[in-house]
Amino acid sequence: MKTALLVGSTGLIGNQLLELLLEDHRYSKIIAISRSPLAVTNSKLTNVISDFKNLSSHAAELTCDDVFCSLGTTIRVAKTKEAFRQIDYEYPVAVAKIAKANGAAQFLLVSSLGANKNSGIFYNQVKGEVEEAISTIGFTATHIFRPSLLIGPRKEHRSGEDAAKVFYKIFGSLMPVKYKSIESIQVARAMIAKAKIETSGIFIHESKELQVF
Repeated sequence: MKTALLVGSTGLIGNQLLELLLEDHRYSKIIAISRSPLAVTNSKLTNVISDFKNLSSHAAELTCDDVFCSLGTTIRVAKTKEAFRQIDYEYPVAVAKIAKANGAAQFLLVSSLGANKNSGIFYNQVKGEVEEAISTIGFTATHIFRPSLLIGPRKEHRSGEDAAKVFYKIFGSLMPVKYKSIESIQVARAMIAKAKIETSGIFIHESKELQVF
């Protein structure tokens, strides 16, 4: 039986990942980091409360086999580039380093379509940077997932995404598969499926690949 560490459990993909992991018999323990207590209760679930700025004080509690990281925000929510980078780069890397030191074998990261550290788009640049940083930490397997526009039951309203969803609905059939919107649950399922393979190496899964889950 294995232990999974979930980062970003209150987000769109993270919330669905939590449900899937709690139902998965391969995992006897799920550790979820969150800034405030989760509403979910389960005998398998251990909820570590942290604002991510004091993760080192929780290091001993973050011992696991597999790390599932779906932590992320937007510039609009974060307000500044510095705050965005802290959430999308600094926190995932900090968790990865602690988990690796504790013996974790796999890290599964939700990134984004277009992630590239050399991109002129700040969002894509940071996503590319966090991909590279985590890939060099030394996990037996690192899986990077690059979904296109995510569709699913978000808790917060994102007007820009609403407009994009209308565009995809009208013109989606004319677009290449790699650019089509994707259900968040498909990404969550893909992450669980890839974790089961237990292979070694660094793997990048583009949105087109994730559409089948």
